[in-house]
Amino acid sequence: MKVFVAGGTGAVGSRLVPLLVNRGHDVVATTRSADKIPALRAMGADAVVVDGLDRHAIEAAVRAAGPEAISHQMTALASMRSLKHFDREFALTNRLRAEGSQYLVAAAVAVGVRRLVAQSYTGWPNPREGGRVKTEDDGLDPAPPRSMCATLDAIRTLERTVMTAKGINPIVLRYGSFYGPGTPVGPGGEIFEAVRRRRFPIVGRGTGVWSFVHIDDVALATAMALEGGPPGVYNIVDDDPAEVSVWLPELARVIDARSPARVPEWIAQLMIGRAGVSMMTSIRGSSNAKARRLLTWRPLYPTWRDGFSREFGTPDRRTSAGES
Repeated sequence: MKVFVAGGTGAVGSRLVPLLVNRGHDVVATTRSADKIPALRAMGADAVVVDGLDRHAIEAAVRAAGPEAISHQMTALASMRSLKHFDREFALTNRLRAEGSQYLVAAAVAVGVRRLVAQSYTGWPNPREGGRVKTEDDGLDPAPPRSMCATLDAIRTLERTVMTAKGINPIVLRYGSFYGPGTPVGPGGEIFEAVRRRRFPIVGRGTGVWSFVHIDDVALATAMALEGGPPGVYNIVDDDPAEVSVWLPELARVIDARSPARVPEWIAQLMIGRAGVSMMTSIRGSSNAKARRLLTWRPLYPTWRDGFSREFGTPDRRTSAGES
């Protein structure tokens, strides 16, 4: 199958492109930087430089590729410097989610693409009331912290744009919190390094529930959605939602860091704002039951507990984890 990957060099794209090639697909992948063309070619893909916010360039690239399926992985999340100014940090990604999605969907419809799979997000967008784990039917948070409103609006726009596309089998994959190579929770990543330096404290009681997913499970789920499965919105997370008070000390233990400090909510709000406090104390986790049932996807890393140990643990810790 001919697959067009919009955003081929990000955290997802860099794992997805070689996976698609290995599964026998003909891949054309985009990048915003000509410097990254050799990397895409080394993965086995044809590469094209295109700005996801240039309507005409997107349409021309899709027409030239003539794909049967498209994967929308366009983001601009190189770093997250300030949770306190959440929407400002996500401004370019929000444009890619809103405007870029409209351009990509329009191009797909014009060219007659059969299937479009788009990246969305689950975790903090979940409603922050009721049970600790949410399904796709629970919708999105009706009243997020003010500093997250524009970002949630962009997610809503992306999902609406994709799911209402005419003549296409649309799938939206709401990925959970990434860990593994090239992600925030991986060597060199912002969260990983902050935990290693004891600069990622537990806020309040640490009751925010996070749903993790290994980056290779993200790539696998995306490849499977491109290859088949009914239209819809799916959470792509592991089987083990966990409170910050549970996963954060375990990550510190696995990487031989000191136990995380604890900070009262009122102090944390001064440092990371309402958005950061919400993520540490009140967000809800997500269920993967729908993806398991309808996409027949099974995570290679069913729980972050094993995943953290396998990815980041020293040999003796990995052995201990396997024996426990």
